[in-house]
Amino acid sequence: MVHLTSVTSDAAARGGSIVEGMENIKFDEPADDEVSASVYGSRFATQELPQHEMPEGEMPKEVAYRLIRDDLSLDGVPTLNLASFVTTYMEEEVEKLMTEALPKNFIDYEEYPQTAEIQNRCVSMIARMFNAPTDTEAENAMGTSTVGSSEAIMLGVLSMKRRWQNKRKAEGKDYSKPNMVMNSAVQVCWEKAARYFEVEERYSYCTKDRYVIDPEEAVNLVDENTIGICAIIGTTYTGEYEDVKAINDLLIQKKIDCPIHVDAASGGFVAPFVVPELPWDFRLQQVVSINVSGHKYGLVYPGVGWVVWRSPEYLPKELVFNINYLGADQASFTLNFSKGASQVIGQYYQMIRLGKKGYRSIMMNLTRTADYLAANLKLLGFIIMSKGGGNGLPLVAFRLDPKKGHHYDEFAVVHHLRERGWVVPAYTMAPHSENLKLMRVVVREDFTRSRCDTLVKDIKLALQTLNDTDRETIDKHTEHLKKNSASHRKKHNTHPYYKGEKHSLQGKHGKTHAVC
Repeated sequence: MVHLTSVTSDAAARGGSIVEGMENIKFDEPADDEVSASVYGSRFATQELPQHEMPEGEMPKEVAYRLIRDDLSLDGVPTLNLASFVTTYMEEEVEKLMTEALPKNFIDYEEYPQTAEIQNRCVSMIARMFNAPTDTEAENAMGTSTVGSSEAIMLGVLSMKRRWQNKRKAEGKDYSKPNMVMNSAVQVCWEKAARYFEVEERYSYCTKDRYVIDPEEAVNLVDENTIGICAIIGTTYTGEYEDVKAINDLLIQKKIDCPIHVDAASGGFVAPFVVPELPWDFRLQQVVSINVSGHKYGLVYPGVGWVVWRSPEYLPKELVFNINYLGADQASFTLNFSKGASQVIGQYYQMIRLGKKGYRSIMMNLTRTADYLAANLKLLGFIIMSKGGGNGLPLVAFRLDPKKGHHYDEFAVVHHLRERGWVVPAYTMAPHSENLKLMRVVVREDFTRSRCDTLVKDIKLALQTLNDTDRETIDKHTEHLKKNSASHRKKHNTHPYYKGEKHSLQGKHGKTHAVC
């Protein structure tokens, strides 16, 4: 997901000095022909980095590298970013493979047929991991790579809508009012898909005690205009697996022909190895498509997702384009065109390098670490909101116990953790959850027991500091951070025209979207 940026006006680009009055002080400028062996001895070190317009002259490559690298040093440390599911560690060998593939345009099948073949191998492996039918040619699964689960979900929604429209047209019925059923804790890409493709959103709202979809309520929301139901394997807030089987069984029991798309963005590479007996995938009759993020627990750096359909029946033919290379047709269904090949190659490396045994070992270790962290936090007095023992994603969602009457909230705790370098997010839960606040730690591959112990010590220290600090000081400190923290030092370039929208769940209910 990329934010929308407003282009700065000329007046704002000229700007002023950071400290008032500095614009009136003149300093000697280095000569243009001044030569220095040091980056910081060059004239570029005394100039502001270009921000609004491309400079006229050139810059030495080592200077450009160093100055941009210095600028990026203000970012957080990826390994300490416990907000994100996105992979932050890969082996040197696969990094080398991915670097070598950087010049390859994945979509150019004629020039890079073997890269296309590697994608096909990945699709086949992932489809079988999701128990797709493979016994007959008539119902063989179809799939493709994407730039992430957001694109995969867009494709899934588009195919469900078109299939529903085709059915309604064939029956001579109105096809202008499609709707889709989902949990109010969905990731924002589901809201985008509904709005972009003009599909009405029907929500099964969370409650203060339930953070997943209610199967009975979801099925009751279905009518003749419903294109499908979204079920999530690993919600972004608490990591819970929604009961896909209950939804499937209710649909069959009530003789409702409504497809299920499973959003397994986070859980698709976890559940098959930690709880293989859990029926959520193509083993269920009504599940017609599944998406998964390769760059989350698929263990690949950002930029790859996957979507698989049960059979061609659920991917309408008119959405697919045939591209011919070397005399062979390659079917294409994508919202993007040109993209790098590195991430697909990285996914293939991980699957053949680790195999099922390797993935199982990693996911079980992450589950154990999450359970260990949850046990520590519970002893510190937190309420644990996530499921342990492999019954959800390897993460810990937790909140302060309201019975203890703390004079600070979850946001104050994470502000203190940030001072130690940890990026631990705090959120306001989905609508109808009585504005519950929570914190969440995502346990990724490089989050070891030793690092977990360090985090627990820092959380304990944060609580001690906050308990010893009066409310007024905490409130002032929180307000100061809001105004002056690194994330607010430079205003986000959002045009005023787009502020204050009321069409999203955040605009309507104040829901904050969890980081993916």
